[in-house]
Amino acid sequence: MTHKTGYTDRHGVEHAFGDKAEEQLVRGNDRGYVFHSWSAQDKIDPVPIATAEASRFWDYEGNEYLDFTSQLVFTNLGHQNPDLVKAIQDQAGRLATVAPAYANDVRAELAKMIVERSFDGARSVFFTNGGADANEHAVRMARLHTGRRKVLSMYRSYHGGTSTAISLTGDPRRWANEPSDNSVVHFFGPYLYRTAFNAETEAQETERALAHLENLIQLEGPQTIAAIIIESVVGTNGVLVPPAGYLPGVRALCDKYGIVYIADEVMAGFGRTGEWFAFQAFDVTPDLVTFAKGVNSGVVPLGGVVISKPIHDTFGEKPFPGGLTYSGHPLACAAGVASIEVFERDNILEHVRDLGERVVRPTIEAWVDKHPSLGEVRGSGLFWALELVRDKATREPLVPFNAAGDAAAPMVKVVGAAKAAGVWPFVHFNRLHIAPPLNISEEDLRAGLAGFEAALVAADEFAN
Repeated sequence: MTHKTGYTDRHGVEHAFGDKAEEQLVRGNDRGYVFHSWSAQDKIDPVPIATAEASRFWDYEGNEYLDFTSQLVFTNLGHQNPDLVKAIQDQAGRLATVAPAYANDVRAELAKMIVERSFDGARSVFFTNGGADANEHAVRMARLHTGRRKVLSMYRSYHGGTSTAISLTGDPRRWANEPSDNSVVHFFGPYLYRTAFNAETEAQETERALAHLENLIQLEGPQTIAAIIIESVVGTNGVLVPPAGYLPGVRALCDKYGIVYIADEVMAGFGRTGEWFAFQAFDVTPDLVTFAKGVNSGVVPLGGVVISKPIHDTFGEKPFPGGLTYSGHPLACAAGVASIEVFERDNILEHVRDLGERVVRPTIEAWVDKHPSLGEVRGSGLFWALELVRDKATREPLVPFNAAGDAAAPMVKVVGAAKAAGVWPFVHFNRLHIAPPLNISEEDLRAGLAGFEAALVAADEFAN
C-alpha cells in the first residue's frame, strides 16, 4: 500500500496534508472561474484532489481513496504511470508538437500498432482529441461512404457531448440538447434483466432484439441508413454485455442492407474487458472502430477511428472533409505507444482476465444471495455493474430512472458508504460500476470490493 504524508504543488513546493490555505485556494479558484460539465454550477462543490498514484488518489486533507472509477474509465494503467510520464517527457524534449499535415514518427507508429491489434481488414487510423469527435468523424465517414444520412443507435448508450454524438446518445443527457442531428433513430438493445421483448432467456433476447432492429431498419428505409453505432459493451448505461450471437447478428443485418457497422470502444476498449477491443470477444468484425480514454490512460487527450480498407479507399482520390488542429498530437501518441508497450510487457490483458474471473466474478456473484438490494451483477474483465433494487421479485430500481433531488437520496447514502470505506465508486442511476485501473494489485482489488460490500449494506436498508 502506498503511504503519503503530503503532496507537491504546481510550483514544486512540498505541503503536508491538511494545509487549509492551499485547499481553500484551489476551491476558491475552481468555484470562482471553472465552469463544470453536466452540472448546475451553484449546486456543486467539487472535491479538490491533491495527488494520485497507481490505483489511489488523495484529497488535501489526506483522505485516501481507491479509484474504482479509473476517473471516467480512462486511467487504465493507473495514476502517474512512470512509463507514460517518461514517454511524454522524452517526447516533449525532442518534438513537443507538430501539425497533423506533417508525418510524425510516434503518430505513425501508434497508428500501426492500433491497426495491427484491431480487426482483419483494418487499414488506417484517423486521430481525434477524444471519444465524441471520434464518433462524429466515424459517422461522417459512414455517410460519405454510403451516400446515406440516417444513423441508428441504442437508447441505453452514451456517445459523446458534441452535436452528432449527443444525438447518438440514448440516455437523458440527450434531452436538453435536442434538436440537433434529426437523422438519428434510437432502438432497444438487449438487456435481459429489464427486457423490452418479454424474453426469458439470452437466446430469446438475442432473437427478439435482432428482429426489433430489423423491423426498424425496414420501417426507416434501408436505403436511407448509413450506419449503426453500438458500444460493444454498453458502458455508463449499465455495463451491458451483449448476449451470444447479438453482435454477429447486427453484422449480418449491416451486410444485408449495406449499412456501416461502427463499434464504439471509447470506454470498453484497450483492455477494459480483457481484450484489446471488447468486440473481439464476440466473433464480429466492424467497419469502423472508435476509441479514446484507455488508449493512453487519458494522460494527454487522444481518440481516433480505426478505418476498414473499403472506407479508407473511399477517400483515396477525393478528400475527406474533416480535420482537427491537434489530430495525432505527438505527446498524446508517445503516451499511446508507451501504453501498448506496457500492456504487452506486463501482460495486462491476461491480468485483467484473471482478476475478473478469479476474483471479481465469484465475489460479487456471492453477494446476490446475501444482499436484498442486489438484483443482478454483470460484466467482464475489470468492468462490472451492480444493479441495486428495492424488491428482487419486481426488480424495482433502488431509485427511479434519472432520479434527482430527494428521489436520489438512497444512492447518495450508498455512495457515501463506499467513500467512507475508502473507495470512490462509479455510479449511474441505480447502479454501482466497478472499473479500477487495469494494473491494480489483487490486494487493492479485494480491498475495493470490500468497500463496495459496505455500500451494499447501506443499500439493504432501502430494500424489501
